[in-house]
Amino acid sequence: MATSSIVSTTVLDLYNSKNKPIFFFSSSSYLKYKHPNKKILILCNSSTTTTPSLVEEEPQHHESLSEQLKPLSLNSLSDTQKPPPLLTKPKSTWVNPSKAKRSVLSLQRHQRSSYSLNPKHRDLKIFAKKLNGCDSFVESELLATLEEIPHPPTRDNSLLILISLKPWQKTYFFFNWLKTQNLFPIETIFYNVTMKSLRFGKQFQLIEELAYEMIENKIELDNITYSTIITCAKKCDLYDKAVEWFERMYKTGLMPDEVTYSAVLDVYAQLGKVEEVLNLYERGRASGWKPDQVAFSVLGKMFGEAGDFDGIRYVLQEMKSVGVEPNLVVYNTLLEGMGKAGKPGLARNLFEEMVAAGVTPNEKTLTKLVKIYGKARWGRDALELWDRMKSNGWPMDFILYNSLLSMCASLALEEEAEKLFKHMKGSRKCRPDSWSYAAMLNIYGSGGKVEKAMSIFEEMSKFGVKLNVMGCTCLIQCLGRAKRFEDVVRVYNVGLQKGIQPDDRLCGCLLSVLTFCKNDDEVGMILSCLERANPKLVAFVKLMGEKKLNLDRIKEEFKQILNEAEVEVRRPYCNCLIDICRNRNLHERAHELLYCGILYGLYPGLHSKTSEEWSLNLRSLSVGAAQTAFEEWMGAVSKVIQRKETLPKLFSAYAGAGTHKYSEGLANAVESHLKKLGAPFRQSEEKAGCFVATEEDLRSWVLSRLQSVAASA
Repeated sequence: MATSSIVSTTVLDLYNSKNKPIFFFSSSSYLKYKHPNKKILILCNSSTTTTPSLVEEEPQHHESLSEQLKPLSLNSLSDTQKPPPLLTKPKSTWVNPSKAKRSVLSLQRHQRSSYSLNPKHRDLKIFAKKLNGCDSFVESELLATLEEIPHPPTRDNSLLILISLKPWQKTYFFFNWLKTQNLFPIETIFYNVTMKSLRFGKQFQLIEELAYEMIENKIELDNITYSTIITCAKKCDLYDKAVEWFERMYKTGLMPDEVTYSAVLDVYAQLGKVEEVLNLYERGRASGWKPDQVAFSVLGKMFGEAGDFDGIRYVLQEMKSVGVEPNLVVYNTLLEGMGKAGKPGLARNLFEEMVAAGVTPNEKTLTKLVKIYGKARWGRDALELWDRMKSNGWPMDFILYNSLLSMCASLALEEEAEKLFKHMKGSRKCRPDSWSYAAMLNIYGSGGKVEKAMSIFEEMSKFGVKLNVMGCTCLIQCLGRAKRFEDVVRVYNVGLQKGIQPDDRLCGCLLSVLTFCKNDDEVGMILSCLERANPKLVAFVKLMGEKKLNLDRIKEEFKQILNEAEVEVRRPYCNCLIDICRNRNLHERAHELLYCGILYGLYPGLHSKTSEEWSLNLRSLSVGAAQTAFEEWMGAVSKVIQRKETLPKLFSAYAGAGTHKYSEGLANAVESHLKKLGAPFRQSEEKAGCFVATEEDLRSWVLSRLQSVAASA
């Protein structure tokens, strides 16, 4: 077989010439897939970025496009995640180089229309207060109140009353009443005042109706009118409408002022139209506009949402060039962007720059920084920040405390978490809530500290703190590992009584507890809990034990289970189900489930091939799934050896070293399994958690295993 580091395809047949399964390992651990009509093949691409996939042998006749696409649709899972926003490229515009570029905004805030000083101001204010005080919005009662108006509703009197009304319903009612009286022409200022009141109530539809009414009656729409429409649309998250009215405004020749312009920049940013934002920004700068902190906050948020570090750096450079000092809002926005861009060091530098500039961080600032440190696993920096918070008296809230506790849980900082939890208990404003207790349950549960975890659980009941689904999941996982199945049932029942709605992660937790069960009684206890949350999943677990079960049904049933589950739990579900099958000596079923997992894309990057090395990446698998995958791999390699094809000089299986001190130790389990099989893989001296074998040793081992199988047949 010719091999290449660029393009090479090897078909590994799992059946012999008589269409019988090959027993490479023991009878309880072999490669066998049953299909009534077709062979099952493994297609391995040699490119290091391409993962092998299980596919069916292509038929000999020419298929139509729909027939070719049908297998793809059968093997595709539904995607419950929302797609990322599309970045739309703006239409190119021809610019006459001999003429100056048209300005895009007015550099001065537009002037509001004034009304003359009214000597009857006091009486009209009292009347407006009385109208505001009406408890009812019934039209008949409001009309009765209007009869008590102290002075005739002239233009100035009516405008003063309209400005003084607070509830948008009464402003809108009085405005419509004025139009029916025909006492004077209704000017633009009356519409603007009414629209502003409607904007406060987020009544965009009514505002738009008034705007169209102005156009129909040929009443001028000025800067204030357009600004009110655009900012209301933005406030109501109607970004397309905001863009529509901005473009209409620009076509009339009116230039938005700086406030409106910043709002439009934010609208384009919310729509993900990055290039439009930059075009508007650059054109505004060319017109002589000096962006304020609001505009820079918009730009920083846009680049931060995209995790675009270059964009964030551009914002910082622009602020320096313009001479605008960042305020707390801008710093918070940029820090969040640094976190999404994966730049913890630069986030720390920006924070120090903020403090040096005399800007005091608030709870949001510190929470963002703690999350960045936690994600980067910078425990020491996070704890130093915590000490600075206490010494400087910086403000703290529930979210910040719980973020620190979650960071301690992810880094297994048990002692530090206990000190922080004790500090919360001594706080008057931020006593531990359900999320604080859930973080402690996570810490003790991950460390196998069952008694401490149960003590926290009892303390929650004592103080009336509600157990949430996260805490319930962590505690059940801890009790399951300790094989305290009766306590698992008790905690689960308490959670249901407290109103917990079991989610996919809790179901996955119960599924993992099944892997620790040794007898039917223990299995029955856990299945009874799981059945109340996900009866279909329980039915599938029981289905795995049926002897007369073909692969097609497994694929169909398993696909339904996965499609109804969140994307994040699909692979853990498959891992647990494989472990359960191996624990019940259903090794053939475990191999079939692994096949389904690969088929449905749950294990991307499992295999990689080059002309120099074939490797198996086991880091995303459980212990049982890793053992099954290794057996699959060796079975496929044995077929290549039987066909006397060329093999690379090196084989590697990577189980990972584990960065969490409470990790399960997948590498140790894989090493134990390799010794049990007698496989010639040894621990790599260069990479922890990686096991390597030479082509010569592996070929010799495989041939000896095949001879042993043939002799015992």
